[in-house]
Formats: sequence, structure tokens, C-alpha cells
Amino acid sequence: QVQLVESGGGLVQPGGSLRLSCAASGRISSPNVMNWYRQGPGKERELVAQITSGSITNYADSVKGRFTISRDNAKNAVYLQMNSLKPEDTAVYYCNLKVFRSPGGDYWGQGTQVTVSS
Repeated sequence: QVQLVESGGGLVQPGGSLRLSCAASGRISSPNVMNWYRQGPGKERELVAQITSGSITNYADSVKGRFTISRDNAKNAVYLQMNSLKPEDTAVYYCNLKVFRSPGGDYWGQGTQVTVSS
């Protein structure tokens, strides 16, 4: 069974930076994609960024140029570097792993709070 644990959230002022980490335990097969989602107050959960096991990345328009997703396959970890943070980035951020090789899997972390406020 795969477990995901996020870390790195917190309170930051507008314009500041944070780096989120997500460590996956258990055996992870390829191909897969690791995602960061977020859910702000009163909002639906949205995809922020994703990176495939082949390191292809994709970003939501709202974070392009400010956020960078990366992964370390040797450590089964994914990271989200968030720069130039805005109050509208305030949300609970969730790590998600989707495994495509049979039998497949869809795993979620518990979430980490990011608050951007002065």
C-alpha cells in the first residue's frame, strides 16, 4: 500500500516563497503521474501542477511562471516550489499519485495548509 506524506506548508507573506514536499512510501510502478492539487476556502479542489514518471510537467494557468514541480524518483518524492505567492494561493495543498500499470492506483496525502497573508 502506498502512503503519501506532505510537508512544508505554513504562513507566508505575499510575494514570499514556500517549498512543499511529498514523500511516497511503498512500491511505485511506472508509468505514473504525481500531482499537486489545492482546495481553497469555499472552492473546489483544483489541479495545480503535475509531473509524469518521464518528467513531463503541466501547470494550471494561475501558477505558471511562479510554481515549479519536480520529482526525485530515487526517493519517491515530489516537490512544489512556490514563488511570488499571492493571497489567492491560500489553500490546503494535496499530493496525489496516479499509477497506470495494472492494477493501478490513486493515492492521496493528508494535505498541508498554505496561508498567504500579511
